[in-house]
Amino acid sequence: MADDRQAQDVRPVDGGVLALVPARSGSTTVKDKNVRPLAGHPLLGWSVAAALRAASVDRVLLSTDSPAYAAVGEAYGAEVPFLRPGALATDDAVDYGYVEHALDWLAERGEEPDLIVLLRPTSPLRRPEVIDEAVETFRTTGGATSLLSLHEMSETAYKTFEITDGLLRPVGSPTRTVDDANAPRQHFPSTFEANGYVDVLSTDLIRSTGLLYGDRVVPYMTETVLDINTLSDVRHLEYLVKQDPDLVERLFS
Repeated sequence: MADDRQAQDVRPVDGGVLALVPARSGSTTVKDKNVRPLAGHPLLGWSVAAALRAASVDRVLLSTDSPAYAAVGEAYGAEVPFLRPGALATDDAVDYGYVEHALDWLAERGEEPDLIVLLRPTSPLRRPEVIDEAVETFRTTGGATSLLSLHEMSETAYKTFEITDGLLRPVGSPTRTVDDANAPRQHFPSTFEANGYVDVLSTDLIRSTGLLYGDRVVPYMTETVLDINTLSDVRHLEYLVKQDPDLVERLFS
């Protein structure tokens, strides 16, 4: 299929806020996880639905290499005017590639946004009002280059390890010992994990530096977010949705 897809009503926006939902095919840990059903809706549909209900978002675009995923995205209201090249959809492809690809396609048509809200399908339990708050936080933080959503790690990273030459070492520190890391957790700073709930990127920064986040990244704290990487993650997510039916109602009612 050609890069430009036909027979779709696209909504040109010059400037403004673009929600970009990245959904490549070919996941090796959970097959087709980006379209895996959750409470009757595919994962990417959850991200599209949240973006469409966010007042700050002007346009919702799905970036995928799969015609089947594209059809799913369109059914949920996303624009899918192109397919992502296969080289930008491999296991080791980085985020910058598909973001730049989307921006280039839009720029050729005079539709480049000011901001990109990145919404990963593997973190589906979003509230649209949180997306709006994140965009507003970025816009009102002077000198910010981007915004990244995080939650506090249950165990500080200063107490984690890597294996080097068959021996344990505290992560990132060849001089610290296991005994150092075994000190009470209150002795260490809190550390935080990026969770994919909502990232806000600046087109100006991306174009001028070739970076997505830059060096003045606003931390946006959220509740603990489950990011789907394994089948056990999927089962836990299904359990959470069954316990709270409002999670479905607020996006799909």
